[in-house]
Amino acid sequence: MKNPDLFSKKTNSYAPLAERMRPKSLKDYVGQKHLLGPGMPLRNMIEKGNLQSIILWGPPGSGKTSIARVIANKTKSHFEEFSAVTAGVADVRRIIKEASDRLNLNSKRTILFIDEIHRFNKAQQDAFLPSVESGVIILIGATTENPSFAVNAPLISRSQVFVLRALEDKDIFLLIKRASTYYVKHQFKPDALKYIVEKSGGDARTALNALELAANLNTKVDLKIAEAAVQQKAIYYDKKGDWHYDVISAFIKSMRGSDPDASLHYLSRMIKAGEDPLFIARRMVIFASEDISNALPTALVVATSTMQAVHMIGMPEAGIILAQCATYLALAPKSRASYNGLVEAMQDIDEERLEPVPLQLRNGVTNLMKDLGYGKGYKWTDNKKFQEKLEFMPKNLKGKKYYRNK
Repeated sequence: MKNPDLFSKKTNSYAPLAERMRPKSLKDYVGQKHLLGPGMPLRNMIEKGNLQSIILWGPPGSGKTSIARVIANKTKSHFEEFSAVTAGVADVRRIIKEASDRLNLNSKRTILFIDEIHRFNKAQQDAFLPSVESGVIILIGATTENPSFAVNAPLISRSQVFVLRALEDKDIFLLIKRASTYYVKHQFKPDALKYIVEKSGGDARTALNALELAANLNTKVDLKIAEAAVQQKAIYYDKKGDWHYDVISAFIKSMRGSDPDASLHYLSRMIKAGEDPLFIARRMVIFASEDISNALPTALVVATSTMQAVHMIGMPEAGIILAQCATYLALAPKSRASYNGLVEAMQDIDEERLEPVPLQLRNGVTNLMKDLGYGKGYKWTDNKKFQEKLEFMPKNLKGKKYYRNK
């Protein structure tokens, strides 16, 4: 395979391999077929030159920056790029001023690419909102976090959001095969490349960095060299963002669906990514009451004991305890009678008139209270028939059923 012409003329030959491998046209771009395949919306926008502000949301290494570069190359627009980590409002204002001058003097449009746009606070995002509205700049924001929460609503309403996916293994393999041709004196064993693909987790940058490191370690890259270069499989898991909530949601739903295998899978994801084990344990305590309840009352005892044991033992051994509890809860019978009853009762508290507590249920501790009928007709007894004659509900809710244990 000949060395593919994928790089911009401005690319530094000493730049990391992942940077040198950035495509400069759509035909060189790998992955995201749902956005960039023939007839797909983002591809049509790029090919027709109908530029508008967009937000690219996807995991690391999915090609967000590369898309921005391709758009700039295709449309011959001036391209400004900076990271929200290091830039401030002053930088935004300077770029807006330059973009306005550029547009007025030679009608050249400016694409402003902001990596990690979710790191901009509200004031920083508001600073370039008027320029987006007026068309002075075309904004391309890249984020790994849900823009619904991380980006201002006015900015989202003026932008098109495109969701990128982690690359498929075949896409990663194609990328590293292309990249390997840059090492003309190297030999790459098929099992070494396969290992790098499998351990990349759909992250192109991780795969290319691993390939570059492997090539630096030895000119003959076999499985052993690849293992040394990869070290550990890349796991994207933001503890405060969508992936955090997505995985814990899948974990809870797997236990609810009585699938111990899926429960262990998602538990392992969280453990590997360094999730707080007490957070996992607390969620299982809630699950034991919410989803199992009186169908198996000991579930709450097991979950509570798990949380205490995890606190005392710590990781990594606490993972064994979490696994035992997760499989126990997954295999337990399920009942939401208590939870559903509580929800209905709380709703009635909000919506219904709060009638006084029936007199016979009140505690008559003084003679006056007794004379008024407090506690009249009530006595402690285990006589079921006597208890059934009593009315415990307020008058307006007489006969109301919240707990339906079916």
